[in-house]
Amino acid sequence: MDERENIRTVRQLYACFIGQGDILGTLRLLTEDVDWWLAGPGEILPWAGSRCGREQVGRFLAAFPETLEIQAFEPRTFVAQGETVVVLGRERTRVKPTERVCETEWVMVFTLRDGKIARFRQYHDTAAWVAAYQGRV
Repeated sequence: MDERENIRTVRQLYACFIGQGDILGTLRLLTEDVDWWLAGPGEILPWAGSRCGREQVGRFLAAFPETLEIQAFEPRTFVAQGETVVVLGRERTRVKPTERVCETEWVMVFTLRDGKIARFRQYHDTAAWVAAYQGRV
């Protein structure tokens, strides 16, 4: 697939999950053996860490809204090279258990294989997330 198609797939993932809450539609965009990882201490951030395969990612996506409410999600810059798409963005999210809001910039790195997302990495301000989950300012 060309780079424009890869960016289109990533945009479609955002539209499915963030825009519509469509978990099945999101999972159809992933390879069966997808490698999914978000930065942060898993003992504090329930969504941080690794998931392998569509089934584990599906459970993660279903549980995500239990502790988080996305108030603003802004992918701003898309950079593609070969099978890799890097997205720079920002978000504002309410942490439900503490009622704290976390505003942070992030980088998401997608690796595609045969038009589907095979690998995902998210890097963000983990200190801001930890503070929001622990109820600190």
